[in-house]
Amino acid sequence: MFPERFSNLPAYAFPRLRALLDPYAPGGDVVNMTIGEPKHPFPAWVPEVLAANVDGFASYPPNDGSPELLQAISDWIARRYDVSMPPDQIMTLNGSREGLYNAAMALLPETKNGKTPVVLIPNPFYQVYMIGALSVAAEPVFVAATRQNGFLPDYGSLPADVLDRTTAAYICSPANPQGAVADRGYWRDLIALAEKHDFRIFSDECYSEIYRDTPPPGILEVAQEMGADPDRIVIFQSLSKRSNLPGMRSGFVATGPEAIKRMRQHRAYSGAPLPLPLQRVAERAWADEEHVIENRALYQEKFRIADDILNGVPGYQGPEGGFFLWLPVEDGEDAALSLWKHAGIRVLPGAYLSRKVDGDIPGKPYIRVAMVAPKEEMAQALITLRNHLYQ
Repeated sequence: MFPERFSNLPAYAFPRLRALLDPYAPGGDVVNMTIGEPKHPFPAWVPEVLAANVDGFASYPPNDGSPELLQAISDWIARRYDVSMPPDQIMTLNGSREGLYNAAMALLPETKNGKTPVVLIPNPFYQVYMIGALSVAAEPVFVAATRQNGFLPDYGSLPADVLDRTTAAYICSPANPQGAVADRGYWRDLIALAEKHDFRIFSDECYSEIYRDTPPPGILEVAQEMGADPDRIVIFQSLSKRSNLPGMRSGFVATGPEAIKRMRQHRAYSGAPLPLPLQRVAERAWADEEHVIENRALYQEKFRIADDILNGVPGYQGPEGGFFLWLPVEDGEDAALSLWKHAGIRVLPGAYLSRKVDGDIPGKPYIRVAMVAPKEEMAQALITLRNHLYQ
């Protein structure tokens, strides 16, 4: 016997991509622009902090995070958003994906108003959102995030009966894959909608420190200005993109006192805490902004390179934040296969990040291109991509 709830899942994006591309030889030197795995250097002090605390591997780590790490995160939130978030309303995560999944498990009710609950998900989306919804027997409702609505889902356009069944709305800003940024007006409207229809907002902000000019506003600062219920707002952050430490699997969740209490209790039974030496590295990372500024400058240069190369492409729109390009094509699978067979460039078809709704797959006419390779390699790959797909 196996559960039905996962029986109709499509193959995950990257196995699906391998099935598409790997039967064919690359048409040139391979350039991997598929996965969002940062390749910029992580801070030079990481090995020395790790070595100085290596004896911590001999002890079980604090499940919720060491007091020093929680304080460092609290201090960062205060500096970044001018929001007072006490350490006891923060919990460390084994990567933000853990929290994005387990928040659904810990916080979402089995029914709402006597009916099957709904979880709202942008379309395209980070796939863990959908699995979180399915795991709590909620109905995932996918809401298109397209050029027409600024690549951010218009949850307010949904029927009242759907919103009245909604228990949570996932949102990512800067958005993966499109790089759109939710401004203060968007946050205000979403918070007001959540207050009206009584649901939580799961705000995935792991790309928040990679942007062109102006720091993206976070939902915490707008919620504080509005006096919103703090248990309604749940934010997720990570060191993967901010500090180029994807392999360290270190993030955090912050929310109101009752919500964090429930998440901590759930994690005490089911979570895998971050080893103490890694918590010491994370503590230093959240306290240090110099490496973040340097990292952001590298991405800002990549934004300029991409704009210079692709500005003549019809429909090109450079991202406001994050490190993905969301490039319009006729068919994402055809474009990805053609780039691989003729140039050795690996990109991700946008359809692999989307679900079909009413016969439409919002990501189908796009490819996602990760700007993680060294800038010279990235620039040459983008020139080849442009010449092959658009000329």
